[in-house]
Formats: sequence, C-alpha cells, structure tokens
Amino acid sequence: DNVFAFLRYDAEGSPLLAVSNLSPVVRPNYRLGAPDDVPAWLESLNTDTAKYGGSDVTNPEIVKPDPQAWHGRPASIQLTLPPLATVWLRPA
Repeated sequence: DNVFAFLRYDAEGSPLLAVSNLSPVVRPNYRLGAPDDVPAWLESLNTDTAKYGGSDVTNPEIVKPDPQAWHGRPASIQLTLPPLATVWLRPA
C-alpha cells in the first residue's frame, strides 16, 4: 500500500498518530489500528491541503474510532489518505 504509520507520545503521554501515503493515489477508508483510550482524533497537519499547494484531500473535523481491533491495537480508525502526503492526528 506504500503507507507508513507510527504512534508517538509526548512527555505528558498525549499521542500523535502520523500517517504517510507514499503512493500517488488517494486511499479512501484506509483502516489503521489505534489506541482505545482516545475517543476522537483531529487532523492537526495535512501536507496535501491547499495552503501547501496540495489537492486538498482532507478528513472530517473529527475522526471517531471503531471498536474493531486492527494492527494489534484494540480499536481502529478509517481515514482518507491523500496522495503523496503526510497526515498528523491528535486527540480532539
């Protein structure tokens, strides 16, 4: 899929989910594993937005997790991954 994702935590324990789509195609409804203790995620960076000269493929304001386990995580989220771009999500 040419997708690279990782989860990082700051000193206070707040997560940042970083997802990069290294392919030139949009990936709608792409499912990723996520922690179950975050009730909602908010896109804090999208390198494909118009202000960066991208095609402006973005996600809704709030992305809520599903209780479906995925990638070894107890919950999962579905994102639209923009082409050749990186998206950062933080707890909403």
